[in-house]
Amino acid sequence: MKRLNFTLDNSTVELLSKLAEKYYGGNKSQTVRAALESLATHQNHDGWVISGYTPVKADHDVNCHTCGTSKHEGEILFKPVFERGTSPRAIREIPSEEWVECSVCVESQS
Repeated sequence: MKRLNFTLDNSTVELLSKLAEKYYGGNKSQTVRAALESLATHQNHDGWVISGYTPVKADHDVNCHTCGTSKHEGEILFKPVFERGTSPRAIREIPSEEWVECSVCVESQS
């Protein structure tokens, strides 16, 4: 933990207190952190980025997410591994749809 010393106007202090009580059990530090993370996400500087890929064997016919090529049951494809990070290509939410990549597309993104 590190203590920071800065001044906030009264309306900001009231808002911080209100949000901390309503959403974070009165924890103002957690409230500020959430606000900063939200700001970064909305500015497209922070979000979910692909940190790597894990191989998977297709158990049904599927298309590559990037190039759209049809892949068949039994083929080895690559599923992205997401983590929080900063990148111009960061996405706001981890996709809920199935996302697999073919080896050509994975290699081109390296």
